[in-house]
Amino acid sequence: MPWLSTLMAVPVVGAVGVSLVKSDKLAKQLALAVSLVVLALTGVMAARFDPALGASKETRFQFAEVYDWIPRFGVHYGVGVDGIALVLIALSAILVPIVILASWHDADGTGAAAPPKRSVKTYFALLLVLEAMMIGVFAATDVFLFYVFFEAMLIPMYFMIGSYGGAQRSYAAVKFLLYSLFGGLLMLVAVIALYVIAEKNTFMFPELIGVIQDPTTQKWLFLGFFIAFAVKAPLWPFHTWLPDAAAQAPAGAAVLLVGVLDKVGTYGMLRFCLELFPDAAKFFTPLVIVLSVIGIVYGAIVAIGQTDMKRLIAYTSISHFGFIALGVFAMTTDAGAGATLYMVNHGFSTGALFLIAGFLIYRRGSSQIADYGGVQKVAPLLAGTFLIAGLSGLSLPGLSTFVSEFMVLLGTYERYVVPAVIATTGVILAAVYILWMYQRTMNGPTAEAVKGLPDLNIRERWVVGPLIAVIIALGFFPKPALDIINPAVDHTLSNVHIDNVHVNPAVAEKKGAGQ
Repeated sequence: MPWLSTLMAVPVVGAVGVSLVKSDKLAKQLALAVSLVVLALTGVMAARFDPALGASKETRFQFAEVYDWIPRFGVHYGVGVDGIALVLIALSAILVPIVILASWHDADGTGAAAPPKRSVKTYFALLLVLEAMMIGVFAATDVFLFYVFFEAMLIPMYFMIGSYGGAQRSYAAVKFLLYSLFGGLLMLVAVIALYVIAEKNTFMFPELIGVIQDPTTQKWLFLGFFIAFAVKAPLWPFHTWLPDAAAQAPAGAAVLLVGVLDKVGTYGMLRFCLELFPDAAKFFTPLVIVLSVIGIVYGAIVAIGQTDMKRLIAYTSISHFGFIALGVFAMTTDAGAGATLYMVNHGFSTGALFLIAGFLIYRRGSSQIADYGGVQKVAPLLAGTFLIAGLSGLSLPGLSTFVSEFMVLLGTYERYVVPAVIATTGVILAAVYILWMYQRTMNGPTAEAVKGLPDLNIRERWVVGPLIAVIIALGFFPKPALDIINPAVDHTLSNVHIDNVHVNPAVAEKKGAGQ
């Protein structure tokens, strides 16, 4: 069975069906049903995945499909997954039905802060098209096909922000599009240059590994890919589009933007920058680590000063993306596996924060933190889930992000002690911005406008409940995810010619004693 093609085709067909039905209610129900079918198929595919095969070059990408697309230029429809791609596809498949259920009223003009009513069918059709693009970008094993999905994702997200977002939605959508197109243009130049210089008449990723040997060529091509991914992630100082886009997007669209689309940037760094240009990656590692550490501290400090809930959550994500990039370029097994797991965990924790913040804004009509206070007295379930999601955002032990953040810091410390120590300040600052936001919104005297605020209804509990369950489950038992991730990370680092022994003597001695 062509699993990956099916996973992409089902939401596309579903989007067509959603756009053709006559009833808005039926369109929502059909979109939810289609997304659940995709989730079920992803679960079956994941159950058939064998992590042990990831250690071999021949069997690295499972469920592979390769067909000629543009034979004249060696372009293929090539898809397949290793452990890294699989967990990110699973993240996408889990979040989309949750987002659809959370977005039930995002396009119908209801809610205290809702924009004028827009086409409900178009909104949910765009969500399904975006799901197909997200699966495709992680599954692509042809570099040109990856670029096509990389750019195609912009279209549905642009319309979701520009047509269904907040008061400044047009500005935010255009800024998001221009930044992304700038990065995409640089990557297109690098992709074409890679094809010409390699002289392999193919864009298939496995066949391009190790082909570019000249150090100078590697550096230029690396920069073309890396800048595009740094804009997409976004990594400091390419981050300025994210707070505007996340703040103006509907809550559900913000979840997919920050939780999945931005992960394409860090995924691209791990997949393409390290393996296609290993010498250049090592050369630029000190620079990337500096940018990552700056992003960790800068994002956290700026988040503390925010007065808008959604902008605050967006800036926390800039700090978290610094941790992920740090883990990728530390080039150790612990840090690489931690960075990959961080991509997944961040999607769940930040997704929960955005959605619960969206529920608050829907009720109160404001995203300003000062307009709240004492919510836990009138809506204890809403406040409790917001607290758990926030504690996950600050990496509390027992919740999912703690595991991944600890692995990133430990793996970085094995090679780069000072950056790892500085990065730990991001953990302290995270406690400040999360707990202070919670205190101002949920604790204290109940604001007059908050009195009578309804608690989570049944639909909203079905939205938040699975996210909280996953956050707790991965916090206590991350082994199933790591068993899938670890062989893929090991294979990636072997292609970068990195010796995975722990080079910090103190860490090596402690780890040896522990073993």
